[in-house]
Amino acid sequence: MDRSLYIAMSGAKQNMTAQAIHSHNLANASTVGFRADYEQARSMPVYGDTHPVHVYSLTENPGTDFSSGGLISTGADLDIAVEGEGWIAVQDAEGQESYTRAGDLRLTSTGELLTSAGYAVLGNGGPVVIPPFEKLEIGSDGTISIRAAGQSPALLAEVNRIKLVKPDLTEIQKGVNGLFRKKDESIEPVSAEVTIIQGYLEDSNVNPVESLTKILSLARQFDLQIKVMKEVKQNDAAAARLMHVSIS
Repeated sequence: MDRSLYIAMSGAKQNMTAQAIHSHNLANASTVGFRADYEQARSMPVYGDTHPVHVYSLTENPGTDFSSGGLISTGADLDIAVEGEGWIAVQDAEGQESYTRAGDLRLTSTGELLTSAGYAVLGNGGPVVIPPFEKLEIGSDGTISIRAAGQSPALLAEVNRIKLVKPDLTEIQKGVNGLFRKKDESIEPVSAEVTIIQGYLEDSNVNPVESLTKILSLARQFDLQIKVMKEVKQNDAAAARLMHVSIS
């Protein structure tokens, strides 16, 4: 009975871990540029004083779904979306270069270009700072051009260029802040292959129906594990009563 209880407890715990992964995905179904996390279960041997003849289940996050989300037209000058493969380089809270697909940008009062999450967008030589302007255009290669106040409508001046990169997907991983970084902490060079489109945002690649269905399935499995544990407890109590009667 102890073995049954252990198996049920292990299963319930792993169901909770899987629920957390899928719930996180579902919660970000409308987050710009979000990349869903995978979830899988596998058998792990139980090591002890003897050979590992028993196994238990282990739920883990083996990686990230890098498929692209759909494009949403906004018409906003500070909204950009990466077309195809590639990433926008930003500076995280620790000052390290990281990568994102979230192109919903904003400007601070001092002209700093940030993502909606507050990360500084990187350009030539560091974070992008844009001087006051009447009109702003972002080219497909990330070039930022502005028309300063009082200038001719036809006069646009290039002020910076957003750093666009295309790292090998096997070399990057997602952090707890949702940003991606190189596993070896190296800096990815600018890629001329990456293009962006102004006035659009990339939607999350989460499939809400699939995530919700998986959550419901895991909830049923969790209930089953709890039921097994209750049955084991009842059987254990019944066995104890029988032993008491036998001894008496």
